[in-house]
Amino acid sequence: MTSTPAAPTKRPRLGDHSADHRLILLAGMALGVGAAGAVGAWLLLRLISLATNLFWFGRFATAEALITDSAVGLGVIAIPVIGSVIVGLMARFGSEKIRGHGIPEAIEAILYGESRLSLKVALLKPLSSAISIGSGGPFGAEGPIIMTGGALGSLFAQCFHLSAAERKTLLVAGAASGMTAIFGTPFAAILLAIEVLLFEWKPRSFVPVVAAVMVSWTCRPLLIGAGPMFPFAASLPAGAWPVLAAAGIGCLVGLEAALLSSILYRIEDAFHRLPLHWMWWPAIGALAVGVGGLIDPRVLGAGYANIQSMLDGSMTLKMILLLLVVKAAVWLIALGSGTSGGVLAPLLILGGATGCFVGHWLPGDAGFWAMIGMAGIMSGAMRAPMTGALFAAELTGRFEALPLTVAAAAAAYGISVLIMRRSILTEKIARRGRHILQEYTVDPLDLMQAHQIMTSGPKTLPGDMSIPSALAFFRDEARHRSYPVVDEQDRLLGLVSRSDALRWQNGNVPDNATLAETLSDISQPAVHADTPSGEIADLIIATGIGRVPVIDAQTRRVIGIVSRQDLLKARSVSRSSETLRSRAIGQ
Repeated sequence: MTSTPAAPTKRPRLGDHSADHRLILLAGMALGVGAAGAVGAWLLLRLISLATNLFWFGRFATAEALITDSAVGLGVIAIPVIGSVIVGLMARFGSEKIRGHGIPEAIEAILYGESRLSLKVALLKPLSSAISIGSGGPFGAEGPIIMTGGALGSLFAQCFHLSAAERKTLLVAGAASGMTAIFGTPFAAILLAIEVLLFEWKPRSFVPVVAAVMVSWTCRPLLIGAGPMFPFAASLPAGAWPVLAAAGIGCLVGLEAALLSSILYRIEDAFHRLPLHWMWWPAIGALAVGVGGLIDPRVLGAGYANIQSMLDGSMTLKMILLLLVVKAAVWLIALGSGTSGGVLAPLLILGGATGCFVGHWLPGDAGFWAMIGMAGIMSGAMRAPMTGALFAAELTGRFEALPLTVAAAAAAYGISVLIMRRSILTEKIARRGRHILQEYTVDPLDLMQAHQIMTSGPKTLPGDMSIPSALAFFRDEARHRSYPVVDEQDRLLGLVSRSDALRWQNGNVPDNATLAETLSDISQPAVHADTPSGEIADLIIATGIGRVPVIDAQTRRVIGIVSRQDLLKARSVSRSSETLRSRAIGQ
C-alpha cells in the first residue's frame, strides 16, 4: 500500500489581533443595544422619581423631587421599611438576582453564566431599585442601570446565534451605554467596561462597546439632558504641590475604601446569622435608614444634591462630618441587608466628603478637593483607577484636573490592592466560592511559537518498520507514549502510540504489515514552526493526542515535537520572569 505524508493543520495567519469580520456584525448590533441602554436609563430615572413622589409626597408624578423637601414626621422611619418589604417580596417571589448592587451580578453572569441574563431580571431590577431608592434607600442608580443595561444587551444577544464571548460584548455594551446615559460620562463608561466587566482588551469587544456608548451619548440630550452632571466653578490650584496633596487624599480614601468594604461584609455576615428569612433583611436594614433620616434627611435617596453642594463648597465642616458618618452607616447597613441598590453614588458622597473635609485645611476651594476624593475612592473601592480618574473629570466637566485625579486614583488604587485582597465588588463573588483575578496579562502560550518550546530532532520510527518490530520497540525501548512515523524523506506519515501497540497485539494484524501501511489512512495533526503555542494547546485538547509533531513548512519533514510538558514549561518560564530576581549590571 502506498503511503502519503500526513497533512498538517492549516498554517496560522499570524497577526497582532484575533478580530475577524464578525467585529462589524457586533458593532452594528451594539448600535441598537446602545439605544436600548439609553432608554432603559431614562426609564429608570423616571421610575425613581415616580417612586419618590408616591412614597414621600403622595402624588403620581415623574417630576424630579427631593426627599428633603417632604414633611412626613416619623414617617421617615416607616417609608423606607415599606419600600424594603416590597423589594424583599419581589426578590423572593420574582428573582433573587435583583438583590445587591448589580455589578457583581453582572460580573458573575459574564464569567460563569455565559453572559445570559433573563427577561425577569431586566424588568424587576429597575423596578426594585426604583422602589428602594425612591423610598429613601441610600443608593445610586449606576449599579441598577449596569445590571439593567446588561440584561437588555444579553437578551438582544440571545435572539441570535452568538458565542458566549459575543454575548458578553453586547451585555457589557448595554451596561456601558446605560451608565453613559445616567451620568453623561462616555469615556469613563468605556474604561469601566475594560477595567471591571470585559476581562479582556480585544477589538472584538472594544469597538462594539464604544459604538453603544456613542449612541447612548447621542441620545442622552434628548432623553435626560446635556452637559456635565455636577458642574462647579472652583479654580484649579497652581504649582506642583497639588499633585502631592491629591496623592495624599488618594491614600486616605484608599484606606477609607478598604474600611468600608470590610465593615460592609461584616454587616452582611451578621444578617446571615439572623433567624429570619432573607426576604425580611432589607426591612431590618431600612429601620437604620429611617433612623439615619431622622438625624440627617440628606442621607436618604441617591443624594446627588449632596455631591453638588460639596463641589460648590456650600457645606460647613459640621455638615460634612455628619453626612460622612450617617451616610456611611445607613448605606452599609442597607446594602449589607441585601436590598437592591448601587454603590457608586454613595462612594462618591463619602469620598467627596473626605476630600472636602481635608480641603478645608488645604489652599484652594474645598469643593475642588471633594472632586479629588471622589476620583480616589471610586478607584480604591472598585479597583478601577483610570475609570475613577476620568469619571470625576467627566462628571464635573473639569478635564484640566485630570493629572490630579489620576494621582489620587493611582494612590488609592495602590493602597487598596496592598491592604485589601478583593474589591467591594469581587468580595461578594468570592463569598460564593468563585475566585476572580483582575489583572490582564498576555497568555505566555500566545507569545511563544512552536519552535521556541519544541524538542528538536525527536526520535522517529521509519514507515517500513514491521508491526512485530514496533511491538518490540514499545516493549523494550520506548520512553514516550507516542512517536512520529516518517517516510524515506523524513516526512510525517502519522503517529504511533502505546495504545496502538496494544491494539495490534490483541488484534489480527499481519506480521508482514508495516507501520506505513497500518497508519496510512489515519489523519495525523501536525503544526509548523511558527504556530502559536496556544493553538497547539487547543489542538492537544481537541484531539486528545499528547504529542504533536512540528514539520517544516516547505519539505514537511519532522523537525520537532511539542508535548504537554513543553507547554507547561512555557508557562513556567513566564512565571519565573516575575518571581526570579537578579542584578543585571555588574555581573
